[in-house]
Amino acid sequence: MQYMLLIYGTETTTTPVPKEAITQMSAGYAAYTQAMKKAGVWLGGERLKPTQLATSVRVSDGKTNVLDGPYADTKEQLGGYYLIEAPDMDAAIAWAARCPAASTGTMEVRPIWPTEM
Repeated sequence: MQYMLLIYGTETTTTPVPKEAITQMSAGYAAYTQAMKKAGVWLGGERLKPTQLATSVRVSDGKTNVLDGPYADTKEQLGGYYLIEAPDMDAAIAWAARCPAASTGTMEVRPIWPTEM
């Protein structure tokens, strides 16, 4: 079964982050990703650019409406994701709990609908 691990956190666009903190955070994510790859569960994942660079699209009555910014104004923003293969929800939750973001933000674990052929 495939699961999407969605990483939510508070964007810090106004406060500069020290270089050492960025290096430490990057090392934590690199180790986490390597552990997933070694275990054979990692299928993909990426970091997302800040929400102020997002564009929201909605079609209403056949007309496309495009808005700058995210769909919703929330405390935490979607900052990235991992796509994994795990035997069940408990295993996916265990991987989400190991993510560095789990200690500073929120990890959402969502099953992927199976592709029907």
